[in-house]
Amino acid sequence: MSEVTGTERPPLGIRLLHALGKQPDWSAMTAEELVAYRDAENRKRASRAARVITGIPDRGAAIQWQEVALPGRRLPVRVYRPSSGPGGGQGDLPLVLHVHGGGFVGTAVQSDWVNSHLAVRLPAIVVSVEHRLLAPGTPLSAAVDDGWDVLGQVVRHAAQWGIDPTRTAVFGESTGAMITAMAAIRAKESGLLLRAQVLVNPAVDLTSTAFDHASITQYADSPTLTLTQMRLLQRLAVPPGTDPRAVSPLYADDLSGLAPALVVVPTLDPLADHGRGYAERLRAAGTPARLTEHPGATHAFLSMPGVVPQAKAARAEIVEFLRESFAG
Repeated sequence: MSEVTGTERPPLGIRLLHALGKQPDWSAMTAEELVAYRDAENRKRASRAARVITGIPDRGAAIQWQEVALPGRRLPVRVYRPSSGPGGGQGDLPLVLHVHGGGFVGTAVQSDWVNSHLAVRLPAIVVSVEHRLLAPGTPLSAAVDDGWDVLGQVVRHAAQWGIDPTRTAVFGESTGAMITAMAAIRAKESGLLLRAQVLVNPAVDLTSTAFDHASITQYADSPTLTLTQMRLLQRLAVPPGTDPRAVSPLYADDLSGLAPALVVVPTLDPLADHGRGYAERLRAAGTPARLTEHPGATHAFLSMPGVVPQAKAARAEIVEFLRESFAG
């Protein structure tokens, strides 16, 4: 585990973006303002211009939107298939179910860089869930259901997707990592075999202790995630009268017997201790968990390879971990 020092600074690109950007007043944001901000921000993240920050997708991957029919709803997913090289996009390839970060803002498109490279380099079929985003009336439990329901639907119809259901992994970032951690827990309970789970800067605690971790205080005003944003996320994710433990894997009753985990932690992240603590709990329960830390990297760094150099090293370790997991 790397030691975090007070001399660490975010990458130059992150500092420039932070200096040029203007954040809304998260504490006073109305529902209407949230929707307007989210729509504008997601259009920006999905634009070609944004690839300067979010990275250039691997040209060896075919990327397309599809729709998955779920009970009572249809949900978009972004699918990445290798179009050339090993696998050639044909045959039964491993499945990586991905969930992007963001919570109340975010789109699968912002993860094109990492997902396209995974599809080509493993090779595998990557299905990224465009889950329901947090808003008044749409708590985190809805997004958790979206991740789990898409996973089940794709595995049940493996032949249609061209995947090998015995080689399945889940991969999430930030709030998406919480969703995939919950999927891994549900998978064990339902008997669905997962080979691996990859959790990048995971948010795994929405209980009353969510803000008690030391890294929250140390990096409360970090350039890519602030304490004010996290308070809004908690308020939307866990409406009054609901149990925050139901969306807090850190406090799950039983973490034994889960798929082996890779927990990726950027050190300049208010959620760094969430990831560290979850890796410790997994190990204590007997679930294999590999913790890697990236000094100088900020929250959401894997979606910003254009400005955070550490993203490439993280991508390489994810590829290696999943390749080993699928080969076992």
